[in-house]
Amino acid sequence: MSLPQVLAAARPIEGGFAATIPVDWMQGRTSYGGFSAALALAAAQRLADDLPPLRSATVNFVGPLAGEVEVRARVLRRGRNATWIDAEVSSEAGIGLTATFVFMGAVEASLLHLHDVPMPDVVPLAEAVPLPEKAGPSFAPNFERRFAQHRSDEKRPEIIWWERLKDVQGLDPMVAMVLLGDALPPGVMPLTGPAPISSMTWLINMLTPLPQTDDGWYLLRAAANYAEKGCSSQDMAIWNTRGEAVAVGMQSIAIFG
Repeated sequence: MSLPQVLAAARPIEGGFAATIPVDWMQGRTSYGGFSAALALAAAQRLADDLPPLRSATVNFVGPLAGEVEVRARVLRRGRNATWIDAEVSSEAGIGLTATFVFMGAVEASLLHLHDVPMPDVVPLAEAVPLPEKAGPSFAPNFERRFAQHRSDEKRPEIIWWERLKDVQGLDPMVAMVLLGDALPPGVMPLTGPAPISSMTWLINMLTPLPQTDDGWYLLRAAANYAEKGCSSQDMAIWNTRGEAVAVGMQSIAIFG
């Protein structure tokens, strides 16, 4: 099932909704992080019809999530321009994810224009080689993926792929962006090889009030800047097909191997 289908089948509960995480959105014994974070955002958006655009999200991956989950959200504060909403996803095993979302409208500012997130030199989308469809974790077939880095014998703690979701029918663009944004393997993995991982925290800042691209494709980059004693930190960014940065972030990941 796609995320739009899961949301359509969700049943209302006090403070949010209950939904079932499909097997094909799992990553090992837990839900793919982007999927559970997208559920939390969908619950947050349902609290009000007039929320300004999402500008930032702070996500904590607390524990495993599988099967039926309950997704709840509450408004922490609503000001003239910004709204903070807290959300959590839980299962029979307890809380699996907590998130804080900041929605903010445009305001007058003295600094009017600063865009300094240049797209790296990559293989153009039309020339990029697709990844094997069944390669990777269980959730991978929900995406189309293409290698974007130029061939090199040098191993660097960086992964850059072109990606798009296969089904975004009726999905809010920001929910789709959160669903897509965590889809890369950890940037350190070219140095470690395949290994069990667990995302711990994820901060994502939106650089546009409405993500837009051509034919659904975005360029995703994850670059590790630290790895020691099982912990890795990485910078993340997303660009559209026109080379415009639409989101940046950071993530902390536990690597067991």
